[in-house]
Amino acid sequence: MPFAEHDERPSRGAADAALALNRRLEQLMPVLALLGVLTGFLLPRPLLRLQPLAPALFAVMTLSGAMKLRGRDLGLILKKPLPVLLFFAISHILLPLLVFSVSFLIFGKSDAVLGFVLLFSSPTAVSGFIWVSLYGGDRALSLALILLDTLAAPLVAPAAVSLFSGEGVSLDMGGMVLSLFMMVVFPTIIGVSVNEASRGGIPAKVSPYLGPVSKLCLTLVVSANSASAAGHVHVTDPQVWLIGTLCVIFAVGGFAGAWLASLLCRVKPDQRVSLFFAVGLRNISAAATMAIRFFAPATALPAILGIVSQQTLAALMGKIFLKRSLRQE
Repeated sequence: MPFAEHDERPSRGAADAALALNRRLEQLMPVLALLGVLTGFLLPRPLLRLQPLAPALFAVMTLSGAMKLRGRDLGLILKKPLPVLLFFAISHILLPLLVFSVSFLIFGKSDAVLGFVLLFSSPTAVSGFIWVSLYGGDRALSLALILLDTLAAPLVAPAAVSLFSGEGVSLDMGGMVLSLFMMVVFPTIIGVSVNEASRGGIPAKVSPYLGPVSKLCLTLVVSANSASAAGHVHVTDPQVWLIGTLCVIFAVGGFAGAWLASLLCRVKPDQRVSLFFAVGLRNISAAATMAIRFFAPATALPAILGIVSQQTLAALMGKIFLKRSLRQE
């Protein structure tokens, strides 16, 4: 027994250190995203070698997040259908339609328009669960939305791109679907299955270490994607600044639309928080990886620029919309 206790303490100490490191990295997410983008722009040649590894690195990120999900969370769809229906209506119908209409009026037929559609058709971000927890939202609903949207991604994202791309655009639909399966669906199924089969035991032991690894993978994926798009980004180009501005405006529109719709439909306050972040946050790294692999590099520009602002924007939108709303409730 003394030997067992002696052997267990170092592992607990290592896990605690990994958890502390992961919490610190979560706080630094905006900085890490910006660092990844800048590194990709400044060192494009060596980082381009990582591009073939981007889907595998992304799968590791998905697996890390999926180990927190439970299959029974999908049962919430039958109990609370209104937030789920609102989520899909706003995220995959209204918002992509608005994004396409505005960007097409500004840019016409261009890679930027396709990039915006791909970005705002991508699944919701797993990081949304962190923000939902911070603001006291319905965590079970948040996990259910993440899981359902992730599983639907191979159908939803390619369908939206095909619908809005128009004639004259060659699409590798089979490749896109397969890539989404490999990057998000299969790792999610594995993570959820491991969590369910071990009743949370394996994730409790592995997740502390997977957390920091997934942040490293995120930085590498952002760097590799940025390196691929570096030749098409010129700081002095007004179009680059316009695309970056539109990314922020569209994202703010997603947050505001979710908040307004949840108020009009009288969604409960904790469910409103979950809906707010589920609609407002996108799996931008997945959109950028898809854009680099299946479209012209310039198509990834909206996603690359969106990576820089998403987490900072989530913090700002939460302070503007949610704190006042929750105090009133």
